[in-house]
Amino acid sequence: MPVPDPASAPAAETAAPKTRRRGGRTLPLLAVAAVLGIVGGTAVGYGIQADREPTPLPALNQTGLAYPAKPAPKGQEPAALSAAEDRGLKTDGDLRKLLLPKPAGAKDADFVPEDHWMSVASYAGEYEHPAGAFEELIGDGVRRVATTGWQTGRYKSVQINLVQFRPEYGAHAAETASEQRQFLADDAGYGTPIKGSGEGRTYLLPVEREEGYLDLYVARAIFHRGDVMVEIFVSDTKKISQKEISSLAERQLGRL
Repeated sequence: MPVPDPASAPAAETAAPKTRRRGGRTLPLLAVAAVLGIVGGTAVGYGIQADREPTPLPALNQTGLAYPAKPAPKGQEPAALSAAEDRGLKTDGDLRKLLLPKPAGAKDADFVPEDHWMSVASYAGEYEHPAGAFEELIGDGVRRVATTGWQTGRYKSVQINLVQFRPEYGAHAAETASEQRQFLADDAGYGTPIKGSGEGRTYLLPVEREEGYLDLYVARAIFHRGDVMVEIFVSDTKKISQKEISSLAERQLGRL
């Protein structure tokens, strides 16, 4: 996600000096009356408060707040959540196992580390402004990044990143995904919803053309599940179909 440069603030316009309103003797008289009123009211208030009996404070400890009151009888304990119900059972383990496997016939992409872990510094290096991105990612609580990718044919490549945030920053997965979708919307419009993902979207970006180079087509998918944000990139010198990027996104979502 490109990190936008702060917009330069416009120079503040010099405000025209305002003419001060003359108050005559009315303002000094009102000021004296106000001061006398405050002093008199404060003295009366202190007098009333001093004559009152002190109000007892409520007890610091209260009974009946513990839950449950007593442990459930043996054999009647609630069943543990299944893996389908408790996403943490998956994402707290080896995050790399949740990445889509490389399809048959594809070869490993050169840009993917052998162990499929990407450091936060390396991940920030993919941003337009790496230094600022690194500082922002650390501040947002990025915990780790699992990545995979492959190449098919001569030019087509796929990359998938699972960006996991620390438990106390779990909400940042949704926020960061939302920010990325806003950036993509500037170039590719609203995008196409990913089934079952909530706010997830896929995007077919406008073709990039430069004299002396083959056309470059890029498709992207952005969504999150719990504390994990998912990014999918597909690039090729030929048009990428909506079906292809949607299928990748839906299959990766299913593994989470």
